Amino acid sequence: MGSDVTAADMAVCMSRGYEVQQLAARVDLCLGRVEKVLGGFREIQLLDWQSPAGRAYRNSVALQEVALGTAKVRLEDALASVRRHAQAVGMSAGNPAGRY
Repeated sequence: MGSDVTAADMAVCMSRGYEVQQLAARVDLCLGRVEKVLGGFREIQLLDWQSPAGRAYRNSVALQEVALGTAKVRLEDALASVRRHAQAVGMSAGNPAGRY
């Protein structure tokens, strides 16, 4: 009976590990989207704006780029944390004492 509990616990840990890996994949996808938007912002800033309104728009885009750049750094940190957690959950699946 004790081995049944251990097998069930391992199955739960493996399932959780898979869910955490899926979360990491979603965070990575978001990071890719952020990088694409940042690339678009950089392209906009390279355009030659002659009018005051055009320059104001480019300045506004530059401010948005800075804010999104900060969000990108936080997403990179989150992705690293989620990947570490996925690894920890995976390692605990093989260790009955380290149940998650």
